[in-house]
Amino acid sequence: MTALSVSTSSAASLRADALVIGVAKGPKGIVLAPGAEAVNEAFDGKLAEVLGTLGATGAEGETVKVPSPAGLKAAFVLAVGLGETADAGYGLEALRRAAGVAARVLAGTKKAALALPAESAEEVEAVALGGLLGSYAFGTYKGNGNGKEPVGELLVLTARKGSKDAKAAVERAVVIGEEMNRARDLVNTAPNDLNPKSFAAIAQAAGKEHGLKVEVLDEKALTKGGYGGLLGVGGGSANPPRLVKLAYTHPKAKVSLAFVGKGITYDSGGISLKPAGHNETMKCDMAGAAAVFAAVVAAKRLGLAVNVTAWLALAENMPSGSATRPGDVLRMYGGKTVEVLNTDAEGRLVLADAIVRAGEENPDVIVDVATLTGAMVLALGNRTFGVMSNNDELRDSLHTIAGEAGEQSWPMPLPADLRKGMTESTIADLSNMGERMGGGLVAGLFLKEFVTEGTDWAHIDIAGPAFHEGAPYGYTPKGGTATSVRTLIRYAEKTAENGKA
Repeated sequence: MTALSVSTSSAASLRADALVIGVAKGPKGIVLAPGAEAVNEAFDGKLAEVLGTLGATGAEGETVKVPSPAGLKAAFVLAVGLGETADAGYGLEALRRAAGVAARVLAGTKKAALALPAESAEEVEAVALGGLLGSYAFGTYKGNGNGKEPVGELLVLTARKGSKDAKAAVERAVVIGEEMNRARDLVNTAPNDLNPKSFAAIAQAAGKEHGLKVEVLDEKALTKGGYGGLLGVGGGSANPPRLVKLAYTHPKAKVSLAFVGKGITYDSGGISLKPAGHNETMKCDMAGAAAVFAAVVAAKRLGLAVNVTAWLALAENMPSGSATRPGDVLRMYGGKTVEVLNTDAEGRLVLADAIVRAGEENPDVIVDVATLTGAMVLALGNRTFGVMSNNDELRDSLHTIAGEAGEQSWPMPLPADLRKGMTESTIADLSNMGERMGGGLVAGLFLKEFVTEGTDWAHIDIAGPAFHEGAPYGYTPKGGTATSVRTLIRYAEKTAENGKA
């Protein structure tokens, strides 16, 4: 993994393979961003002119390389576009993305210095995190020499001399970046290697490493406990389901949070089989479980004064002679019965069991995260997740926190009129399908049925941004993205700071 550190040295004096600066689009042409002053001096004040001649415009994500002149010790300068110039400073997300682009472009180099705007601790963290995320590469299945190695070392340059908060900002960025990359690794792992049992083993190993309390319910324990949702979804697979609990407690905590993640390690659709073209990326259907797993480990590593428990609802949804059939009725954990009308609406079934179990421990708030519905992708696109809740204040707070963390989200309603379609089963308490229109909201309403009375709950549907199939952009790679991890961590941090959820 790329090494990350902070330095107050002058950009001109640093020995590195590359020196990264920021440029922006100004009203009269390219503008150099703060951090580039020493580099511009080495170019006799003509760096903007040189870059303009080479075609640089300052557009977001654009990169231009220039050989270094005699006044610099780095081999070359890499100018990265920040987008439109900003009198009030560049946004943290713009800095994250610029650092991410630079790190990706510089794959194969040993050392790079990031001379991007980094005057505040928040800017230092943004540059550091963007660089770490941009340098991510998943090479588990690649042969030797197949692809460039990630940049070996990133040095974040800042003028905050003697300031401890810059170092602390980098340390925080390392924790968040490493945990996001843990989630990305899990999402990118092939489903023949990542199944409920192996995922649970990974969680146990991380729990041991970081001092988390881990409990794993295997198929025998699930059967004994009456977890009908997990057993029903996982019944068609040779790899039986698991329910994993990872608990972090802090002696000064005043609030307890429960994060519940959907962990379908592969979703074929079951008997309601997905067609070709819709199943090739279904290894990513455990991204919610990966996110809550990463978030609880991060909470422990950051020492947050809040109790956080992650629940990973793990199953593989496959067709076979033992698979759940459309028309079957499952008795869920807690006793409610559900008529299964579509076995490809399986995520809500495993989440329902986990939500009920999480509620038994009386947390102050439950937040579930899931790649739950294609309807949410149709509504919000591939980069934005939806947030629903039984408490509008909680929903709006999570939406705001997501924006602060650099993630795109949108608050969604839970219209009572859509509940009717789920409650019209003639043989069970609920059906796992409702009205076709508003399917993402129907799924949220289904989950709400399993939340303990009086418990605040939110549902985050990450179906759109969990797995990126296009070309990389900013710090976002192709494949698993670790969406929602930053939102969960920031929510836990703010809860700890405020002493209330």
